[in-house]
Amino acid sequence: MATKRMEAKTRRHARVRKKVSGTTERPRLCVFKSARHIYAQVIDDTKHTTIVGASSTGKDFQGHEGHRGNMEAASKLGEIIGKRAAEKGITKVVFDRGGNIFHGRVKAVADAARKAGLEF
Repeated sequence: MATKRMEAKTRRHARVRKKVSGTTERPRLCVFKSARHIYAQVIDDTKHTTIVGASSTGKDFQGHEGHRGNMEAASKLGEIIGKRAAEKGITKVVFDRGGNIFHGRVKAVADAARKAGLEF
């Protein structure tokens, strides 16, 4: 059952990546979630570089009590990635949900990033 689920997620991610690509003017905000943590990166696909990255395993979450993969941690991660992108001069991005359904933790990251100033 787990392999079917992972295969379905891989197919969804490939379908999303056919349409979503980051450029220098509008990089890609990629979200990955695991059971324990959540990660976000702003990627320029033309240069194949990561411009900004943040995760719930980083220094910003050192004092965070409890589980680092929940909705609270996801919204904090969205704020962090939005602020770091603004420091680099990035205001517009393309959102890559990474094959996940756009709800829960993925939506929390997106909403917090929008509040922090990113447009997508």
